[in-house]
Amino acid sequence: MKNMARWFIVGGIILIVIGVLLYIAPWLLSWFGKLPGDIRIEKENSKVFFPITSMIIISIILTIVVNVARYLKK
Repeated sequence: MKNMARWFIVGGIILIVIGVLLYIAPWLLSWFGKLPGDIRIEKENSKVFFPITSMIIISIILTIVVNVARYLKK
């Protein structure tokens, strides 16, 4: 149980750091949702947005970070 609690604390700290960075420098993620492959459908009364390409890039970055962390832990 303590191990899971540590992960929640670390995750919370990471989210706080990202939030502060976006508050101070919102231009850091201005590319998010504007890449080729991100689907945006806008009509008069509704908007639908699927950031497919942006989420693939974030997934690749997170995969690299997790694998490097696992490698350094060994």
